[in-house]
Amino acid sequence: MSDESQLLYLLGALLFGYLLGSVPFGLILTRMAGLGDVRKIGSGNIGATNVLRTGRKGLAVATLLGDALKGTLAVAVAAQWGAQFAIVAALGAFLGHLFPVWLKFKGGKGVATFIGVLIGLKPLAALIFAAIWLGMAFAFRYSSLSALIASAATPVVLWLLGEPVMAGMAVILVALLWWKHSENISRLLAGTEGKIGQKG
Repeated sequence: MSDESQLLYLLGALLFGYLLGSVPFGLILTRMAGLGDVRKIGSGNIGATNVLRTGRKGLAVATLLGDALKGTLAVAVAAQWGAQFAIVAALGAFLGHLFPVWLKFKGGKGVATFIGVLIGLKPLAALIFAAIWLGMAFAFRYSSLSALIASAATPVVLWLLGEPVMAGMAVILVALLWWKHSENISRLLAGTEGKIGQKG
């Protein structure tokens, strides 16, 4: 494959991942359930946490799975052409979730899709992410803090697992994920972030 052809295929993998990642499961599922536009309640986010605010736990779980699996699927399909295509598709899927063209580039915060692409790229890294998240959640009961710490550890984990290119890509994903969580970070610093299981 010539360099020019490879570049075209890489761009194709990026676009494929982006389009798949931009499918707004939270919005689609809540509308199908007759609950209206999820962007008009709570935080206005399309992710599972905001869907949970509708009181429909099943829809929240379905949203979480959908947002994760679209990342996994993008990676799995692109991997048929090589590891570099899988990594680029992973980046595309994450960008699609955060900045979906269908929603004027206002998407979710990316945690579920982050986990999804990890499952596709390096399942062991996804398991380590989950273990760190659970440990932090048990210790501090902040979902956002758990996601922030687990995501920050991921590039190091990938590097230690012998995947420096994936680690480099993960740095970009983590930077975007932290940026999308800027309001959560502000609330954590102010001591006003809601804890897991907290009412009101």
